[in-house]
This record gives sequence, C-alpha cells and structure tokens, in this order.
Amino acid sequence: MVIFKDLQALKNSIGTEIGTTEFMTITQEMINDFAKATHDFQWIHVDEVMAKQYSPFQQTVAHGFLTLALAPKFLAELLKVESVKMGLNYGANKIRFTAAVPAGSKVSMKASILEAEEVQPKGLKVTMNCIFEIEGQPKPVCIAELISVFYE
Repeated sequence: MVIFKDLQALKNSIGTEIGTTEFMTITQEMINDFAKATHDFQWIHVDEVMAKQYSPFQQTVAHGFLTLALAPKFLAELLKVESVKMGLNYGANKIRFTAAVPAGSKVSMKASILEAEEVQPKGLKVTMNCIFEIEGQPKPVCIAELISVFYE
C-alpha cells in the first residue's frame, strides 16, 4: 500500500504506478450474488450445466461489471491518503472488458495515476488507469480509466 500524507502528495504522484493488489478468487457464489443484486441472470454466468455445454469458455464466467465493481476494494488496498475524510466514485472515461473471467479465477488489479484536478471544497478529482488481470494469464481481463474524488 502507498500512503500519501495529503492530497498534494497524491497530486504529485501523477504519472506513477501505485502498485498491484494481491489476487482474489472469484467464486461462483460471488457471481450468483452479483446476479441477484443486479437481476442479470444470463445463463453464461449462473447456469453451470448450460455453460459447460454451450459456452466457448466451457464454464460460467463473472459478469464484466462484477470484475469492475472490485475496483474500490482493490484501490483501498493500494492507496491511502491520511488527510482524506471521504472519497466518491465520480465515473469512468473508458472501460473495456478484454477477456472473460471464469468462475474460480484469481483476479488482481494494478493502478496508476493519470491526472489530478483540484475541486472545491478541499477535494481532488483523480483519474486512474486500472488493469485487472487473472493469475497466470498475460492478457488483461478489464482495462478501465476510473475517476474518484477525494475530500479532506
């Protein structure tokens, strides 16, 4: 984890890679819970029998947005700004789901700071490049340019 004293220190890190998280296993239970939360029950995610029979992946795969939804958890593992009282998800400039995440895969995320812009009152809007990878697979599964706002 990289610890920044304040928003200015975070702003000074533009252009640097923060780091890479530990791997987290994406279980079928997580996929099913995400399907319940989002009402996205497409068989490729939740029906193991059909997925084995008809899917090119031969098994169920996580929703792309499940992978993306791990970004706040992973970012909390990668960076902390000591002076920050709260943070908000602001949005995304670009998101690409470049490969499937089969159930049972171990996923990690690496992040770098692309830009930072001061916002009032006492905030910093930070754009980060986030790359999600599966253990042992060279191709990323998701590449996202995500924006957060941190407030002191």
